[in-house]
Amino acid sequence: MTHTPPLHWKLVIDAADPHAQADFWAAALGYRLEDNSALIERLLALGAAPPEATIKSHGRSAWRDLIAVRHPDDPYEEETGIGQGRRLLFQRVPELKSAKNRLHLDVHAGPGRRAKEVVRLQELGASVLRHVREPGGEWVVMADPEGNEFCVQ
Repeated sequence: MTHTPPLHWKLVIDAADPHAQADFWAAALGYRLEDNSALIERLLALGAAPPEATIKSHGRSAWRDLIAVRHPDDPYEEETGIGQGRRLLFQRVPELKSAKNRLHLDVHAGPGRRAKEVVRLQELGASVLRHVREPGGEWVVMADPEGNEFCVQ
């Protein structure tokens, strides 16, 4: 049997406003916004990317329709700013969320910290949908600013 090396992956999340979603999730998870400005400036200078595909965000060039957040301890390519580890990529789509997520994040706050974490996430723009208590555990189902469900364990 041939050994297949593990695949590198990222979770891609559709968004009406990818930059606002990235700001929320970076703050919620303690992640960093990826800085792709060096890559973008290089592509603009070469004429390989149109200026209308970019915006200024946090004082630097960014893609208008895409932005990722990455875990602060994970490696990334310095010349592109693209993370090589745990990442969430937000991409602009024209349609709004209309049904329950088929995939969601579980945020693990740690023992005794769930209530404080729920309050902190609400202050960032999340909302509580419901509290769940089952024989297998207890958690809070929340929605991010665009309505995507996630759970706080």
